[in-house]
Amino acid sequence: MLVAFSVAPSGTGRADGSVSDAVAAAVRVVRESGLPNRTDAMFTTIEGDWDSCFDVVKRATEAVAPYGSRVSLVLKADIRPGYEGELDAKLERLEEALED
Repeated sequence: MLVAFSVAPSGTGRADGSVSDAVAAAVRVVRESGLPNRTDAMFTTIEGDWDSCFDVVKRATEAVAPYGSRVSLVLKADIRPGYEGELDAKLERLEEALED
């Protein structure tokens, strides 16, 4: 399964509205999990089984909580039993399709 998620605090009290410290805390949890992952400007995507992925999402969300009075979590999952390595394989298939 692939899970793409974005987690950020609100009510931080910061004048500049930055949430980079909080996002860094969440990404640190992801990277320390050992699950295959990729972070871009909007989402972090992880790959693993249901329990492993949602454990990481929960812990990343908890890591953000101290940075604000509320936490926003957005996620999307691609549940495809029997497939592994899709974090890269999906992009490879896309690039092949674009070459045609």
